[in-house]
Amino acid sequence: MITILIEDEKPAARRLQRMLTALDVPVQAMLHSVSESVQWLQENPHPDLIFLDIQLSDGLSFEIFETLSIKSAVIFTTAYDEYALKAFKLNSIDYLLKPIDDEELEAAVAKFQELHPKNPNNPAIDLKGIQQLLTPTSPKNSYKKRFTIKIGQHLKIFNSADIECFYSENKGTYLHTKDHRNYLIDHTLETLEQELDPAVFYRVSRKFYININAIKDIISYTNSRLLLKLNSYDSQEIIVSRERVKDFKEWLEN
Repeated sequence: MITILIEDEKPAARRLQRMLTALDVPVQAMLHSVSESVQWLQENPHPDLIFLDIQLSDGLSFEIFETLSIKSAVIFTTAYDEYALKAFKLNSIDYLLKPIDDEELEAAVAKFQELHPKNPNNPAIDLKGIQQLLTPTSPKNSYKKRFTIKIGQHLKIFNSADIECFYSENKGTYLHTKDHRNYLIDHTLETLEQELDPAVFYRVSRKFYININAIKDIISYTNSRLLLKLNSYDSQEIIVSRERVKDFKEWLEN
């Protein structure tokens, strides 16, 4: 049985590899990004089984399947909440909720080994079905308009239109305002994608979610990527990965 891991957090990938080795499931390759995975799959026979994280360093792992026709069995390794897990059940795809439990991993592998001989050519994954269930659309009038943040003994209100970007840092999520201030918020970028107007805000990378009205400049960058300059945020480089450039440009024009 040929098995590969696609996971951008290397400690998590090594831990999963050790757990699989203990179950006598050898891992042929550990891959950490969409681009690396696409290249490996183009150059090697497709595996019987893929352990796949959804959020990778340069995009969503769904992009791998949009680029290549893959019929490998997939077990998702995910930190998504209970609602999102319904997506995997409805699409008959197994999943492991992080942090991965030994017994659940063993059960998932046993399930694959039981089903695999009966169906050596695994059906294509219903990507659109999964994505729709993971990111349900909101009515246009229900997008989040304001954020309330506690500062000392006070509550401060921020209009979404006045926020240049949201970003993740040191396991926290922050918003950055037009007046060059940063505030820690009780949200993740994943939940914000469901709450904010997609015509105004766009997830350019795993770390940044930006307001279209805050973009000051767009610069061609190495490896067919884009570098974004915002009106006031300048703490870190904001890079649009090569895999997201086309979608980003289409978003700009909508």
